[in-house]
Amino acid sequence: MQNFRNYYQILGVSREASIDEIKKAYRRLARQYHPDLNPGDKEAEETFKDIGEAYNILSDPEKRAQYDDYSQFWKQKGFQDWQKNAFSGLKNWGSRRTISQTEDVDYGDFSDFDTFVDQLLGRRREVRTVDPKAAQMTAADPYNSPRTKAVYKPTPRETKRDIEARLTLPLEKAYTGGTERIRLEDGRSLEVDLPPGMVKGQQIRLKNQGMNGGDLFLKINITPHPFFRLEKSEIYCQIPVTPTEAILGGEIDIPTLDGLVKMRLPLGVVSGQRLRLANKGYPNPQGERGDQLIEIQVVIPKTITPQERELYEQLRQIETFKPRQNLRF
Repeated sequence: MQNFRNYYQILGVSREASIDEIKKAYRRLARQYHPDLNPGDKEAEETFKDIGEAYNILSDPEKRAQYDDYSQFWKQKGFQDWQKNAFSGLKNWGSRRTISQTEDVDYGDFSDFDTFVDQLLGRRREVRTVDPKAAQMTAADPYNSPRTKAVYKPTPRETKRDIEARLTLPLEKAYTGGTERIRLEDGRSLEVDLPPGMVKGQQIRLKNQGMNGGDLFLKINITPHPFFRLEKSEIYCQIPVTPTEAILGGEIDIPTLDGLVKMRLPLGVVSGQRLRLANKGYPNPQGERGDQLIEIQVVIPKTITPQERELYEQLRQIETFKPRQNLRF
């Protein structure tokens, strides 16, 4: 099996090696055989290329799984004895081509494992003359034919490109985060895990979701809320109260991003007065929450019941508050 490229053996690791073990072995060998540290050493240069090829396959879980699947069936004399369903639906790593069970594939056409890998990876070989002087040899000496070497020329791939998309969220969703399904302009639908406490203009990076393996950046926008107004890490809102509540004080329910909470009104609050709910605001980048500011709005009822009117009449007869007694005119 001398033609079989045993990537595990090249890196000196076992078939059960973890990703960390593979990375560690690759870094050690890459330093040892790097061309800059071995100038003029062609053998070291070739070994360095083999190490890189082995790492490229074994460091990628999908490629490694496919490599393990078909390498166990390798026979040096070809693939005549293989069952075609061993490669049914096997995806090509280097191109969009797929070898399916319906294709007429003659596995005997592949003389060694490298040739078959070239087919899967979409690579083509160029034969270059290594020794130019050998090309000038005459036909009188047929045993001294030009020495050649196969070199890989990878199929060109489209350049990776990052893309940007806008994601508009209600304030409550920006605050809680969580899973959100989004649809991109190219028709793709993605399920995204959003962090809590997002702010307007923030960018969320999604690796490998751009063009040709680039990244996708989601730019966050937050729709205005009908009740809450967000300013940095503080949340503002207006709370209406009745004249009785304003005069007597007491507990009232206040909406927050976490739901309703109880807040005690002091005696005699007036319209425009601001009260503070500590730690009920919006998270800052450090994870600390601001406060929620409550602006009181004393609201006068437009209609009242006969019983309420009677009570207000009684109150007017006994009230001592005279707001106009000090007016000067």
